[in-house]
Amino acid sequence: MCPRTLKGGTLMKFLSIVLGSLLLGSAQANDAIEARETDTRTIEISSHMSTAEMAVRGTAVRITRFGEGGHGSGSLVQYKDLQLVLTAQHVADAIIGTPYRITHDGEIREGILIYSNDAHDIAVLWVQLPWPRGHALKWNPSSEVAAVGSKITYSGFPAAHSLMSFRGRVAGYELMPDGSTNILLHTYGYFGCSGAVIYNVEKEIVGILWGIDRGRTAPVEDMIWVSPIQNLNLDLSLRGLCQTLRNEPRACR
Repeated sequence: MCPRTLKGGTLMKFLSIVLGSLLLGSAQANDAIEARETDTRTIEISSHMSTAEMAVRGTAVRITRFGEGGHGSGSLVQYKDLQLVLTAQHVADAIIGTPYRITHDGEIREGILIYSNDAHDIAVLWVQLPWPRGHALKWNPSSEVAAVGSKITYSGFPAAHSLMSFRGRVAGYELMPDGSTNILLHTYGYFGCSGAVIYNVEKEIVGILWGIDRGRTAPVEDMIWVSPIQNLNLDLSLRGLCQTLRNEPRACR
């Protein structure tokens, strides 16, 4: 898949975290949900991590398509009695109803694509067999687009690495061709981080990571593009699922 591009400015910006598609390797996916072999290694979490950073890290997921290589990132979000995964649309770009592999906390479960917004690069998946609620953060979008200087955190799966956590700040904004605004962060990102959910220090959702800058010769890995969470109407994104489930979930009422 070719990277997305933006025209204008002194550099052509190739917004290039696309489905983690430049990430090569990974074994072929199985067609059924399966438990991953337990990893018994100890992962030390520093006491210098804030409560928000640890909570956000605890919700991170790796997203892959059944039978395909490449991956993206996302986060578990609890909306009333539904457990969802927020990610970027180019990570989950198949038709509505397509199943994806959601890897979290050593387990693989199935997530069904229920919403896809190409214009703002946001997608929502429904976890049919949810993890315990403590693994997801409550749906808590920020009320306004994050201000310049705001501290942020996110966790994701860059390249072939295991889960990694990052800090940063809102550096500014860019006006998109359709007139919408995107957030620019000063932090780190790379292929495979696409779809990670950006949070502020109050554990409010800031937006969805969808790209990195690219200069004339190389990626600008500390200039990260984010679609503001204000671009997602969650009730609208659930409409099709709720109709299918005959509005039985409390989240549909």
